[in-house]
Amino acid sequence: MRILAAMSGGVDSAVAAARAVEAGHDVVGVHLALSRAGGTLRTGSRGCCTIEDALDARRAADLLGIPFYVWDFSERFRDDVIDDFIAEYRAGRTPNPCMRCNEKIKFAALLERAIELGFDAVCTGHYATLFEGPDGRELHRASDNAKDQSYVLGVLTAEQLAHTYFPLGTTPSKAVVRAEAAARGLTVAQKPDSHDICFIPDGDTRGWLAEKVGAETGEIVDRSGAVVGEHEGAHAFTVGQRRGLKLGVPAADGKPRFVLEVRPVSNTVVVGPKEALAIAEIAGERFSWAGAAPVESSFACDVQIRAHADPVPATATVTADGVRVAPEVPLDGVAPGQTAVLYVGTRVLGQFTIDTTVSAVPVGV
Repeated sequence: MRILAAMSGGVDSAVAAARAVEAGHDVVGVHLALSRAGGTLRTGSRGCCTIEDALDARRAADLLGIPFYVWDFSERFRDDVIDDFIAEYRAGRTPNPCMRCNEKIKFAALLERAIELGFDAVCTGHYATLFEGPDGRELHRASDNAKDQSYVLGVLTAEQLAHTYFPLGTTPSKAVVRAEAAARGLTVAQKPDSHDICFIPDGDTRGWLAEKVGAETGEIVDRSGAVVGEHEGAHAFTVGQRRGLKLGVPAADGKPRFVLEVRPVSNTVVVGPKEALAIAEIAGERFSWAGAAPVESSFACDVQIRAHADPVPATATVTADGVRVAPEVPLDGVAPGQTAVLYVGTRVLGQFTIDTTVSAVPVGV
């Protein structure tokens, strides 16, 4: 096959490209330039798309003996990921930019260009596996649960899965990948993993949002609507947060309070007891299926609401308005804007963006 290897400059994508070459594929490496800030440099293990990363990717491609290019996707990244991130926070939601990047950039914009240029598939260093099922290609968890990245790939469609290649999916651990990289002479063998949000490399999400969204003083209220404090910008808070709350009125029971809801229209933050973070139902209008859609409108599944959260048994129902999920045990601290990924066993069924949540603890209890 003709393979376009997306090379981030990290060890995973370098080894994935190496395995594609070793498997006999015709491989071309590409690094995505997602920022037009020409002086951007990597700081520790933060970020993933810096000048240093591009140079690391080029060195890996040279060692593998494959052609290498840098493609400027900065405008598309700004429109589809950064602007979406800002808009979601303005709306009081908590977005996952990695999901949007996979959906809009790596497996949409990149894959579209790859197919236009005659490539059969895009290869990445994601830890997930693909199987040919009775109804087409299926996306499954990786062998190494600790590194499994199927959650952030839940946005992929059947058409996109048909043109993807994940050489690391059956690798038993990240240690094996690093050892292989060292044996191949790849200089990124011990390079730290990237973390945090790549376009906020210093990790100060609150400060970054304050510049983009603006900070306006507002009220902090309890579940009854009584004012219990004041905030300096609702965007700085997310559901489940405890620290940073400036509450002038203590709770009647003396227990700490947590953020339960952010209301951007009224610039209000709602707080309450930890028990009220338990969510009995989630629902969303924006959904997609990773392969064949479920046959039944209501079905048993597992739901996962964060990349490293444990899956929870649930019942999902597909309606004309979207997807509704009722977990067998309440979910903890779910925020609108998060992504819910549905599984059956190790297989990813699909995903939806959470629009609404229903607390397991009624107001007044």
